[in-house]
Amino acid sequence: MPHQLQLEEELFPSTPGKIKRRTLQRCFTSTSTMFLWALFLIALTASYLAFLTNSNRYLYHEKMIRSSAEIRRSNGMSVLVTGAAGFVGSHVALALKKRGDGVVGIDNFNDYYDPSLKRSRRNMLEDNKIFIVEGDINDMRMLAKLFEVVKFTHVMHLAAQAGVRYAMENPNSYIHSNIAGLVTLLEQCKAAEPQPAIVWASSSSVYGLNEKVPFSEADRTDQPASLYAATKKAGEEITHTYNHIYGLSITGLRFFTVYGPWGRPDMAYFSFTKNILQGKPITVYRGKDRVDLARDFTYIDDIVKGCVASLDTAGKSTGTGGKKKGPAPYRIFNLGNTSPVTVPTLVNILEKNLKIKAKKNVIEMPGNGDVPFTHANISLAQRELGYNPTTDLPTGLKKFVKWYMSYYGFDHVKGSYVNS
Repeated sequence: MPHQLQLEEELFPSTPGKIKRRTLQRCFTSTSTMFLWALFLIALTASYLAFLTNSNRYLYHEKMIRSSAEIRRSNGMSVLVTGAAGFVGSHVALALKKRGDGVVGIDNFNDYYDPSLKRSRRNMLEDNKIFIVEGDINDMRMLAKLFEVVKFTHVMHLAAQAGVRYAMENPNSYIHSNIAGLVTLLEQCKAAEPQPAIVWASSSSVYGLNEKVPFSEADRTDQPASLYAATKKAGEEITHTYNHIYGLSITGLRFFTVYGPWGRPDMAYFSFTKNILQGKPITVYRGKDRVDLARDFTYIDDIVKGCVASLDTAGKSTGTGGKKKGPAPYRIFNLGNTSPVTVPTLVNILEKNLKIKAKKNVIEMPGNGDVPFTHANISLAQRELGYNPTTDLPTGLKKFVKWYMSYYGFDHVKGSYVNS
């Protein structure tokens, strides 16, 4: 390099400084190029290692999914349970697995209520060899991959944004889950080969402002009292459309106030229990003219029996290639206990089980979408599904309180939580 520089200065004596700068620039450019190549190689290596890691993770998940979906009884079914880490979903998944059906779950573990409870349910399911994919039902690519790995015979669709009052805080979550998510799932089921039969959770809330009791499946459902109810009613119309156009076999279940062990913390009986144990006041709503609110409380085990019976009796879907080849079943059933109980009676039962008197604030029900009463006519489910609820509220709440004390570690003697 010094000889080259000297030669260039002799040939072009008037520009030695420029030549030196040009030479330095060449050296700098060469060094920069080598540095960039080094960065590229490092990035390429990191990407390759990440690819191997993700591939291994994917292969592991695929293996777990296939194992979880394996049918272990004669004439069994392979069921995708959405919302599998939820209250009803975890119980249904467990019941199906225990009798030998293949079960794969999916749940997004959102924070509408404490996700740790959902993860505890997942741990319980994993102990019973049920795999739950963590993801959103709006993810079409993920759903397509799931259906590629497993040819599901049935879908138990229980994923939804629950709760009446929360809709006033976060209305978009109801549209995202209860409408957009439902459509995404139906699109995948429509395209699947073979198409699965679908059972999904509607709600007793669709009866809205009806005053005729008990509520029957033939009653009008065009007067929703909340956004939650409106999304469930929309779901019934949407599922009917997919049944009519694409031949999907669809069963909608209108649940009536489900309660029991592993339940949802946002439900009244759950929050009442927590507050009574902590010595905090509970809010008890009344309807107009000081009328007590009443609910058709339905124990989780009875709901599970109705869900499983709906899967067992679901006719086959008739579409292929996304096109309907013939009529397919479309059904809607009430799943309730057909014995409404007032909220003050619920509180009295909890007080007896907890051996603590509740501090009550009784106020008139605000205009938040709640309805004053629910009461199910279950004659259709009895006839078509053999549905027969057997657990009354005192029995069911006793079981719930026993689970609550055990799960949260409440010590009656100390009057505090052991795990706190």
